This record gives sequence, C-alpha cells and structure tokens, in this order.
Amino acid sequence: MKQKVVTIGEVLMRLTVPDYKRLFQTVNFDVTFGGSEANVGVSLAHFGLDSTHITALPDHNLGERVERFLKLNGVSGEGIVRKEGRLGVYYLETGAMQRPSRIVYDRFDSTFVHLKEDEVNWEVVFKDASWFHYSGITPAISQNAADITLRALKEAKKRGVTTSGDINYRRNLWQYGKQPLDIMPGLVELTDVVIGGRVDLENCLGIQDEDWQANCDKVLKKYPHIKAFSKTVRNAMTASRNELSGLLYTDGKLYTSKNYDMKNIVDRIGGGDAFMAGLIYGFLNLDPQETVEFGVAASVLKHSTIGDVNLSSKEEVEELVKGDNVGRLLR
Repeated sequence: MKQKVVTIGEVLMRLTVPDYKRLFQTVNFDVTFGGSEANVGVSLAHFGLDSTHITALPDHNLGERVERFLKLNGVSGEGIVRKEGRLGVYYLETGAMQRPSRIVYDRFDSTFVHLKEDEVNWEVVFKDASWFHYSGITPAISQNAADITLRALKEAKKRGVTTSGDINYRRNLWQYGKQPLDIMPGLVELTDVVIGGRVDLENCLGIQDEDWQANCDKVLKKYPHIKAFSKTVRNAMTASRNELSGLLYTDGKLYTSKNYDMKNIVDRIGGGDAFMAGLIYGFLNLDPQETVEFGVAASVLKHSTIGDVNLSSKEEVEELVKGDNVGRLLR
C-alpha cells in the first residue's frame, strides 16, 4: 500500500508578469495555481505517494480549473469542498539580478476562509493516512481557517497520524483580530515535526535566542513531544543567484546538508514547500542525514521549474543528491 499524506490550505491563482517586466508594464499574465500546503501535496504525489489536499474552491469554472490542476498532478479530490465564493489571486513580478521579485495578494474573503469543520469528510480524508501537514499561513487568514487546522490536527492525532507544521510567520496575514501567539502554540501542541527559523519560533511560540539550535532546545522544554526541527539556510546574493542548504535537528543531533550554489534561478516561489515535501518523504523512508539531503535537493530542483510546484520525480531528486545529474543529459 502506498504511503498517504494529507495537507490543508488555500489554493491561489498565480498571475505572473512575463519576460521579467514590471507589473505596471504588462498587458498579459501567465496563469498557474499554487498554495503552500498544496505545493507540498503535489510534490509528494510526484514522489509516488498518495496525496490528499483539504481545501475549498468556488463552485464555478475557476474552481473546476483548480481541481483539474490538482488532479492532473496526482492530488486526490476527496478533500475538496465546492461552495459559493471567490478564488484568491496573487500577482508575481519576477525579479532579476539585484531587483527582487515582488508579490501582490488579492485573497481577501476567498472561499477557503469560510470553510467549516463539518464540511470536510474526515473519515474519508484520513483513511489510511501516514502523515498530515499544515503551515502557519492557513491559521493566519481567518478564524475558520485556524479552527479547521486545529480540527484536522486532532483528527490526525486520534488516528495515530504523524503531523508536521511549517510555522512560517507572515505578519501581514494576521488581520482578523488574533495574533500568532493566540493560535500557534495550540497547534504546535499537536505537531510532531516543526519547520521554522529563529523569527518563526519567536513570533509563533515566543521562544527567543540568537542561536537556532538553542531555540529548538527551548521549544523542546515546552513541547517535549516534538520529534524534529528543520529549516533551510539561504544566502541570496541576487534574485538570480542563491546558495541553499538545510538543517535537521532530531534526537539531540544536528544534521547539515551540502550547500548548493544556484546560479541561474528560474523560479524561487515554492522552494520552501519543495523542501518540506522532501523532508516528509525522507521521514517516511530515509535516515536523518539522507532526509535533509533529499529535502534540500528537492528544493534546489524546484528553483529550476516555473510555477509554484515542484514537478521533479523521486529519482531526479536522488540523482541530484548523488551528484549524478549535474550538467549532463539524462536518458
């Protein structure tokens, strides 16, 4: 039986300004779809796992288009709820050289923010699941979204499903009257694997230290059930050239991946989600050092692909980890 992973979160339509133009220059856009947790689900489906994404989509043609996009990429529709409303949108102006990329969001009052707990068939969604993943973006966008994330975690834990949370802090998203410290600690209480850097741990859990590993140790004192922490380490020289590596802290040991010099980045969006998907695959199948290597390699490959989602296969990631697919034609 295949391993099954469940994710939850909003899916957005991405409108990208083509040819490195500025937003105020363009007369047309390239269209694709993505969302932090959905990106993780798509990537895992391409690694050969069963993938189910919990979300709400508008009950019109755009919603149908997103559902087809997910299914085309191997993500099951059993967690999708169709209802009245609008699809969230974001606009991407792709940077180059010393000019950074810029994003403009238009996601207020989307269909997903109104998704309620009783609209999801939890028995079907979590049937035979091995892993559940959420991010800090979802509980930031509405009280309903925070509530349904907590409900999903409870449903996962009562079935013995391992849980992970990328607790990425997005200050501009918390607009409905709650702050991260009101919500995130309750979610982390039910989370086995935590992804987050020093700023995330400080703003979401109130843990403060200049050293990331020391931060993790402080988190463990409050949440001793957590099995592992991880994060990427990025050195952005320009919008087009970054260095990337990863850290994994588990069982009192720190594992560091090799460092990649990404000299000609095609698309950085979704790189963290590709790392998360690689970690999940690794936790289910590999040892800790192999896990962080697989996660970073997956993220690196994502930077070579246009769109939010990583379309690389497990075999392609493994080839990069071994260093066997650099600069040559694969057949």
